[in-house]
Amino acid sequence: MALEGTARAGLRARLGGPVLSVWAKHERGTDGWLPLWRHMEDSAAVAGRLWDEWLPRSVRRLVGDVLPEGEADGRRLVVWLAGIHDVGKATPAFACQVEGLAQAMRDRGLEMRSREAMGAERRLVPHGLAGQVLLGAWLEERFGFGVKQAGQFSVVVGGHHGVPPEHGQIAAVEGRSHLLWTPGRSEPLWRRVQAELLDACADVLGVRGRLGAWRAVKLPQPVQVLLTAVVIVSDWMASSPELFPYFPEDVPRSGEERLAAAWKGLDLPGPWQPTVPAGPVEELFASRFELPPGASVRPVQEAAVELARQVDEPGLMVIEAPMGEGKTEAALAVAEIFASRAGAGGVFFALPTMATGNAMFPRLLKWLDRLPVSGEGRYSVLLAHSKAALNEDFTDLMRGRRIQALDLDGDAGRAPSAAGGAGRASAELVAHAWLRGRKKSMLSSFVAGTVDQLLFAGLKSRHLALRHLALAGKVVVIDEAHAYDTYMGMYLDRVLSWLGAYRVPVVVLSATLPAGRRRELVAAYSGRTAGPDGEGGFDAIADRGDYPLLTAVAPGGTPLLRRPGASGRGTPVIVERLEDAPEAVVGRLEEELAGGGCVLVVRNTVRRVLETAVVLRERFGPERVTVAHSCFLDVDRAVNDAALLTRFGPPGEATARPEGTHIVVASQVAEQSLDVDFDLLVTDLAPVDLMLQRMGRLHRHLRGGTGQAERPARLRTARCLVTGADWTASVPRPARGSVAVYGAYALLRSAAVLMPHLDDGPERPVRMPADISRLVQVAYADTAKVPAGWETVWEEARLRHEAHRADQAERAAVFRLGAAGRPGRPLFGWVAAGVGDADDTRQGRAQVRDSRESLEVVVVRRRQDGTLATVPWLAPDRRGRPRADLPLPTDQVPAAAAARTAASCGLRLPIQFSSPEVMDRAIAELEELYVPTWQAKDSPWLAGQLILALDADCQTLLAGFGLRYSPHDGLEVTRG
Repeated sequence: MALEGTARAGLRARLGGPVLSVWAKHERGTDGWLPLWRHMEDSAAVAGRLWDEWLPRSVRRLVGDVLPEGEADGRRLVVWLAGIHDVGKATPAFACQVEGLAQAMRDRGLEMRSREAMGAERRLVPHGLAGQVLLGAWLEERFGFGVKQAGQFSVVVGGHHGVPPEHGQIAAVEGRSHLLWTPGRSEPLWRRVQAELLDACADVLGVRGRLGAWRAVKLPQPVQVLLTAVVIVSDWMASSPELFPYFPEDVPRSGEERLAAAWKGLDLPGPWQPTVPAGPVEELFASRFELPPGASVRPVQEAAVELARQVDEPGLMVIEAPMGEGKTEAALAVAEIFASRAGAGGVFFALPTMATGNAMFPRLLKWLDRLPVSGEGRYSVLLAHSKAALNEDFTDLMRGRRIQALDLDGDAGRAPSAAGGAGRASAELVAHAWLRGRKKSMLSSFVAGTVDQLLFAGLKSRHLALRHLALAGKVVVIDEAHAYDTYMGMYLDRVLSWLGAYRVPVVVLSATLPAGRRRELVAAYSGRTAGPDGEGGFDAIADRGDYPLLTAVAPGGTPLLRRPGASGRGTPVIVERLEDAPEAVVGRLEEELAGGGCVLVVRNTVRRVLETAVVLRERFGPERVTVAHSCFLDVDRAVNDAALLTRFGPPGEATARPEGTHIVVASQVAEQSLDVDFDLLVTDLAPVDLMLQRMGRLHRHLRGGTGQAERPARLRTARCLVTGADWTASVPRPARGSVAVYGAYALLRSAAVLMPHLDDGPERPVRMPADISRLVQVAYADTAKVPAGWETVWEEARLRHEAHRADQAERAAVFRLGAAGRPGRPLFGWVAAGVGDADDTRQGRAQVRDSRESLEVVVVRRRQDGTLATVPWLAPDRRGRPRADLPLPTDQVPAAAAARTAASCGLRLPIQFSSPEVMDRAIAELEELYVPTWQAKDSPWLAGQLILALDADCQTLLAGFGLRYSPHDGLEVTRG
């Protein structure tokens, strides 16, 4: 084993003797290895390049602002911490792990017991913790740091494997010094080697003269988090034998040559560097968005842009405006302005569901294509949810990537390799291979994904620092903010508090946001609940009932309010009660659809959707009734959503709007982010904000001018028929399924505020959008007016509701991240008692959503001959390749196209399978179809999946339930 290496510059020039034998990396298959000094220098070099070319300006500024010499000190600090992060490997507890390398160190005088002799005790002092202890002692002894002062720097070393040490772990080291250095004659040599490495890094990396000044610095905890994250990324990159070859090198290279070759091979896109868009708002929107002919900028859009330009500092902006007012375009315009002013390097667009994330992704790509080129003109892009690899818009960006990633998320913490350049996609957008995987994908510059990815930043979990770094360099947009319950809201508020601490610009969108919730969001982000003279602008936030409404606040600031004018168009909606019986719905629709028309029927449960569809098809015919709900295969759900837009989307975009009669029976999937337009609405009673969202799909666009002349004569006045409740009772009695979904209290409050508008009520009709805010604020006010005769039922429902909310808050607090501590307090125990790894699996999502754990399966079809195949009704993909009835052999790995198609047929089983007993039974039965050949490494699409095989008639039995599936109705579940 050659110890000396070839280059004698940098750290190598400062070191000699036994220290050169200390090892850091070993590759079992080849016996390749890296000496510790080489890995330290590689890591430091990567950190410097990341600071110079990859970190957004906002992150560099946040770090530099707390140091005496600003960003110059920030770079020195990042490079130094990356350089010393593995100093804990210069200890017997680590070095004993590879006997050959350990013996070479013994030959140089560094004695140590064997790995077997040390036993499990050595795991009590992992090398990150050992490095933290060594660095802390060095700072205290050489530079006079106090324990806490040293801790705010050394914790970065201790936490570079994803979990900062806890106080108990640190204390446990004191009685185990033999794991840091072998007692006896070699102890002084161990201590000398450790000091040599730290001294050399301080000199070569230029911090020896700065440590005295840094002794007085109190690093804010957000800065400690970011430093840790950059060190993690640097370590992962420098650990790749393909990027940074292990010894012995085929071609000897200097440190500078190693870095240049690695960076070129990695070809990592830099951050977005926008400039402030100038000029009139109309020009900005015309250049960034494909506006319909004759369209003009809406008042709320113009006001949002002007406010973004006027605020002293980019911060949080809450945009409340009706459905169809262009809030998404307003958010992207504000994001561009905020990013240019704050130095953000990207955008994360958080949406409620995978379906809404999929719908947003192509819109994000179109916006990116129209942005002015900045920097190098290449941006990394990501669709962030567990099934993104099945989205064709995203996979198109991944084609041609030649970087081969190792398992960077595995226990060994290995970094990716690079076999070539990354290539370029159209519009200079790339789904970069290095930025894949659950822990690093969010580091891409532009991301659209589920809100879970944002909420995970508030969950105590391993490598949480990486998720914080990913958000700290972006503008964050949160869509449908009203859609999150108390449990999710607890996580969202905590995440907003950290985003405020990072000074991350945030845009929150909602059409139906309660004023109390508005105040909670603003207070969480600003870190204040009152202005300097008492309540200040915070009272106004909760009291303001204006609509549309813009609210802006900077971190630590007081809020500003703006009331833009309405767009001018309003829709009066006549609201009527309808008996909750299938025959009543059929009879009323027969009457209403005498002249044709398109109707949306929204039910609160999938069972009610299917039951309603059956009776409507009997009367109107199966070709005139379409079903939409969540229990469809993923691939069918995407087809259904696209078909809804093609038939019922905006004029000019909907190319196949039905002539005559058509009825869509849908669950809540019709509420969110689908720009669809119907002539008549029938809906189950739901919380009032969701009722208003559903009404937003009614007469959403002008058809035939202001008189809606292109709609059937009977349906030119917008009407909403409310069913799903027994209206004949003294107190409205919602359907049992609706109560199970929403709770009785929310439904009663909704009924109470709608009463004056129902039938011949005194406030008939509901004026959209003028009444939206008023109805929402009244329904969610702390003190609500209880209708006469409802008091007893109301109070019982309220008590159950409050108990449920308290339970949600208590459970959410278990794994929720704490608030940022005071500056200078080390991050020790930052994610203590956490959940381990957090990811976008069903278990991961259950951590930040208050929902029962559910089963997801991959649906295939068993042919009559017993073989398996993909389901038979699938249309070819966008490249014309067949997907239907592709064979899935069980004696070998299926063809990639067949396996990917099967994976796209994922299905989340409904609530009947969520109880522990039924779930355990279902899993046991599903595991009977275990195909060993599908678990191989070269079967990534199907490995680890639960397979549900339907018979030739698309039916099966599972856990005592009968399952039947059709591409028209989705999954039907009956008692076996």
